[in-house]
Amino acid sequence: MSVKRFSLLVVLACLFVSVLTIPALAQGDETLTVYSGRNESLIGPLLDQFVEDTGIKVEVLYGGTSAVANQILTEGENSPADVFIAQDGGALGALAAADMLSELPEDVLNLVVDSAFVSPDGVWIGLSGRARVLVYSPEGLADAGLALPDSILDLTGEEWSGIVGWAPTNASFVSNVTAMRVLLGDCDTEDWLEAMIANDVQSYPKNTPIVQAVIDGEIVAGLVNHYYIFRFLAEDPDVSASLHFFPDGDPGSLINVAGAAILKSSNQPELALQFVEYMLSDSAQAYFANKTYEYPMVASVEPSVEVLSLEEIESPEIDLSDLDDLQGTLEMIEDSGALD
Repeated sequence: MSVKRFSLLVVLACLFVSVLTIPALAQGDETLTVYSGRNESLIGPLLDQFVEDTGIKVEVLYGGTSAVANQILTEGENSPADVFIAQDGGALGALAAADMLSELPEDVLNLVVDSAFVSPDGVWIGLSGRARVLVYSPEGLADAGLALPDSILDLTGEEWSGIVGWAPTNASFVSNVTAMRVLLGDCDTEDWLEAMIANDVQSYPKNTPIVQAVIDGEIVAGLVNHYYIFRFLAEDPDVSASLHFFPDGDPGSLINVAGAAILKSSNQPELALQFVEYMLSDSAQAYFANKTYEYPMVASVEPSVEVLSLEEIESPEIDLSDLDDLQGTLEMIEDSGALD
């Protein structure tokens, strides 16, 4: 088996066939079943707080977002899930396209600061936001005599040869490339991938090593989510790295969401709605802001770090539900040679 084929299979395993585990069923008169594509270490404490605050028990099934979405699709109307929490809009879009989600009340949808972070038909809602950015070394940029690029497409230029990092198997990168396919078309996206490889882009397994490589001077810049740098700054406020948000609606400034939806098959939609509303409460939104440095989705809670506001980011206009063809993007990334 070739190295790139093995790498793709590993990625597919993580994204589509993750092992799912179910904690022991909590005892109580009211029990809500949540299928979560977010990691237990992240979302678990918040679910525990929901139980403590409301008295409603929660049974949780954890797994990769795409794997959990596929589980729901397979179960169909027999799914025991009441609520689906997803890591990205594409998985929510897949269930919406299958007509498996209930419409949320207008007053709940209006809690979110921007209609871009809810589905156009009102069947899913964002819980937290993650912006794609270019993390860079100001010193490295100056030493190379470079100005910040206007577009993610500019990184194929000769002046960026060998000094840019990406993580081609990372789920957020895959979503970003999927957005490029929606915005630019498959041909232009394929051309960009191939041009980046020809320009000696440096590959890393995930976002954290990219930020570390920028700090260490191994590369000048890298494509990551916005919040990773703040994990480093929390340990060392003097870390020399900055964030660049591509302007003018560039595909490189995609804002994706972690979101939630209520299943049509739920036999307790009122409890499910109470759960969604809780996830949009000030306390829950502050948890996301402080735990992972993600963007809160409600106006009453501010980001916990100094970063461009959601209103200031010139993100592309896109329906996040359309980012559902992750498998097609993975195949495109493999065919480009990025996994070699």
